[in-house]
Amino acid sequence: MNINTIRSSLLGAAMTLLAATPVLAADTIKIALIDPLSGPFANAGETGLKYLRYEADKFNARGGVLGKKIEIVGFDNKMSAQESLVALQTVINQKIAYVAQGNGSSVAAALIEGIAKHNARNPDNRILFLNPAAQDPAFNNDKCNFWHFRFFANSDTRMEAITDHIKNEKQVQKVYLLNQDYQYGHAIAKAAREQVVAKRPDVKIVGEDLVAPGKVKDFSPYVAKIKASGADTVITGNWGTDLSLLVRAAKDAGMNTVFYTFTGGSLGTPQAIGEAGVERVRYVAEYTNNMENKAMETMAVDFKKQTGMDFMWVGYKNAVEMVVAAMQQAKSDDPYKVALALEGMNFKSELADIWMRKEDHQAIVPLSISTMAKLGGKVKYDAENTGFGFRTDAVFAAKDMIPPTTCKMERPAK
Repeated sequence: MNINTIRSSLLGAAMTLLAATPVLAADTIKIALIDPLSGPFANAGETGLKYLRYEADKFNARGGVLGKKIEIVGFDNKMSAQESLVALQTVINQKIAYVAQGNGSSVAAALIEGIAKHNARNPDNRILFLNPAAQDPAFNNDKCNFWHFRFFANSDTRMEAITDHIKNEKQVQKVYLLNQDYQYGHAIAKAAREQVVAKRPDVKIVGEDLVAPGKVKDFSPYVAKIKASGADTVITGNWGTDLSLLVRAAKDAGMNTVFYTFTGGSLGTPQAIGEAGVERVRYVAEYTNNMENKAMETMAVDFKKQTGMDFMWVGYKNAVEMVVAAMQQAKSDDPYKVALALEGMNFKSELADIWMRKEDHQAIVPLSISTMAKLGGKVKYDAENTGFGFRTDAVFAAKDMIPPTTCKMERPAK
């Protein structure tokens, strides 16, 4: 074989390889999760990965979507907005069209802005932001964006459920607010101040603190302040180690206050508090594993078998299932077409009928209030293998959990 023949063969092989590469990429729909995979909140990011991969595996076992497999790719943002934007650039370079992120509303805000700017400049390489857990209500109000969809209730709506429950709890007389010092924590504190007073004007808010996320290693000084205030109830949006350490410090101090929490059933909190949380730690959520719902129960049992974790975070499930349904409806995985299909979608999940409101891309979902209790009776399943689970105290239908919106959505050209 002469040199020209060899060159022609090599060139032909190279062209074949180059031609094949896009085809292989096109056979996979990638969703990037940009969340903390190291540091004090790594457990939250790793949890999100397990939820998304469980959902992706479920669809992949059925043949995927549009004949393509779903792949979840994790990017560590170290709980930093700046690191998230660096990860976003990598996502852009890899032409990943879907980004999920749920831990930290300040991070979500940076990604919403970054994705919007990228999409405006690059109409042929757009990205859709799937929000399964970041709760700042601004995202369906003044900071709403066409490219952002939230698949679970925001913090204002969760506070509505908490305060609706407190309204009928006459033993609640003095409330202390303790939250993380960033926009999510600020939003929770603001909503609590407004809603508690509106629904229970006889209740006094006797103290309030904000803590730097992930920085406080000893919450005993805060617990001492709560005890000194005479508070019988604490409302806290703390999550991750900030919640676990807070409740553990309360346990060590023998404090008997009731905690209304946003993440009390997950992220290591049940293990951290153990028996001290019985009848005192309450949890607002779309779902806990002792709700009366056979289809969700079957799925939750399988989820724990596959991952070793309790199923709690419905937003991740909603995100994947509704995006897949939108792709099937649009007959495309193009982010713009999928966004149009998601707008106004009425989706029937095992949990409930979910409505994705077109005006602000906020999912309208039911909520519940549960209390940590011993196994037995209404508590069939425990949390994190502790011997204690969450008893459902109240369920609020989706139709009663519709938040107001001031969103003025700017829609991109096709």
